[in-house]
Amino acid sequence: MLHITDCPVQLYVKGNTEKINNNNIAIIGSRHASKYGKVIARSVANDISKFNINVVSGLAIGIDKYAHLGALDCNKGNTIAVLGNGIFSDCLYPKENMQVYNNIIEQGGTIISEYSYFEKPKAYYFPARNRIISGISDKIIVVEAGEKSGTLITVDFALEQGKDVYAIPGNINSFNSKGTNKLIQNGAIPFLSITDLF
Repeated sequence: MLHITDCPVQLYVKGNTEKINNNNIAIIGSRHASKYGKVIARSVANDISKFNINVVSGLAIGIDKYAHLGALDCNKGNTIAVLGNGIFSDCLYPKENMQVYNNIIEQGGTIISEYSYFEKPKAYYFPARNRIISGISDKIIVVEAGEKSGTLITVDFALEQGKDVYAIPGNINSFNSKGTNKLIQNGAIPFLSITDLF
């Protein structure tokens, strides 16, 4: 974490503090995920979690939520949520992910943020937290992303940090696959199965 540009001064942690320094793989993607994207995110996260690797994401709606759910399906708590608000549940955004938040804590997962305990979300907090998502992860997997998706901010941070970026290919006619297919065209590693990670 200390090697990243604009390293956070401090991190607030709720849950298992040890997981941050373990093997971590980020799964990120569109908030407006398709059914295909949700199924793939959950399945890939579940496969990763079975290897006792933590799934890192941002607890947003869409791909993030399903990545956390896939990890939680293994009942090992192998997931880390990086928030764009304080770590206490009263501050959580979006509120609809409260059950996922609670399940992460109950299973021994981890919630982290650079913002103080009761800090309310602000729009510019979310792009900033993406450097932490990539910073604590060994590799990044992009499931779905539009051509100008905010997900690509995390990809930029990951490349700056020297991390491997994987992208799941999609239908060339799908809006949500334009970003991922473009990443592959520009050199991202195509992700076809869990074996690609190893």
